Amino acid sequence: MAITCPRCGAEFDATLFEFEHRVRCACGTEIRYPGMDRRSGHVATDRNQPPAPDRHGTTEPMLNIDGSLGEGGGQILRSSLALSLVTGQPFVITNIRAHRKKPGLMRQHLSAVMAAAEVSQARVDGAALASTRLTFRPGAVRAGDHTFDVGSAGSTTLVLQTVLPALLLAEGESNLTLRGGTHNPLAPPFDFLAKSYLPLLDRLGPTVETRLVRPGFYPLGGGEFAIRIQPARQLGRLALTERGAMRAHRVRVLLANLPRHIAQRECRTIARQTGWSEDCFSIEEPPRACGTGNVVLIELEAENVTEVFTSFGRIGVKAEEVALEALREAEEYLASDVPVGKHLADQLMLPLGVAAYFGAGGGVFRTLSLSPHATTHLEILRRFLGLDAKLEHDNRGNCLVQIG
Repeated sequence: MAITCPRCGAEFDATLFEFEHRVRCACGTEIRYPGMDRRSGHVATDRNQPPAPDRHGTTEPMLNIDGSLGEGGGQILRSSLALSLVTGQPFVITNIRAHRKKPGLMRQHLSAVMAAAEVSQARVDGAALASTRLTFRPGAVRAGDHTFDVGSAGSTTLVLQTVLPALLLAEGESNLTLRGGTHNPLAPPFDFLAKSYLPLLDRLGPTVETRLVRPGFYPLGGGEFAIRIQPARQLGRLALTERGAMRAHRVRVLLANLPRHIAQRECRTIARQTGWSEDCFSIEEPPRACGTGNVVLIELEAENVTEVFTSFGRIGVKAEEVALEALREAEEYLASDVPVGKHLADQLMLPLGVAAYFGAGGGVFRTLSLSPHATTHLEILRRFLGLDAKLEHDNRGNCLVQIG
């Protein structure tokens, strides 16, 4: 059986390593492949019962993922795609988004599948709108220039996070353009990506720079951002157990093609509740936005981390309530002494898992109690990488998460 390095594309004859079930490539990547203990997350093959050929005539051992696992949403698919790119492990996922009102692939999920296929020249079966079953067989990941267009207000940041882990370790720089929704109420907004998430990835070794071309709001989308990825030879460790001194708090209100008094009321509401000075508040009206949009962003900059909390204006909800939604989440975070909020905790698990898988990295962080979304994410890491995160809870319900 031939095995391919997911990082540089080098091929090996697996029969030369039949008692090891792993080999280290000349580029430094440790490659694990079928035949390992099932607890590792890689399905072992029975030498007397080889896998049945698929419609392409191949017999690659598959990892089976149940999309109804845990919270049963799109994150299971996206994380499976990301980890498949990193490990080279093919997989089949069934019951995609089984716990959602409209199960199966929506446009943004299909965009994530096609993006993952493009960067690895993967073979894919089941990539169609509303499909609840998908088979994905990755090739070697290639750095380069790519444009991914969701074609709706679906989240561009989630499409990015599908391909980003693999490109952090690719051989060469990548430049991506992503089009669609940049500020989506059901996904991390661009500002969270730029201010909170990417700076922490930089601490692992790569350099990731991003620029918002124009925002895209629900329901029209039409947003765009560019991102430049300079990979690292390997990912390091991240220790984020203390927040450090609070340096600044900022409130930014994005307002597109709506009356300015909406943003003014949102700022006044937060100012009255917090007593923050006037220079902490700003209203931004992007000139090139498609359609209407309103987002309240509260940025809390501490010594060791910056957190971003958001709420989205919508029909039938007063501006004052929109402001309070973001403020309540920020106040919950401030009342605790943890450095990592709930949403950031979920996002950090994947890159730390990848760093730990290759032997040199991983990390530890303190956060609030884990959401079902996060615990499901940990299970997917275990299935693909064979990693069991260590969780320690304190008497306030906060959680210390150690990966690797």
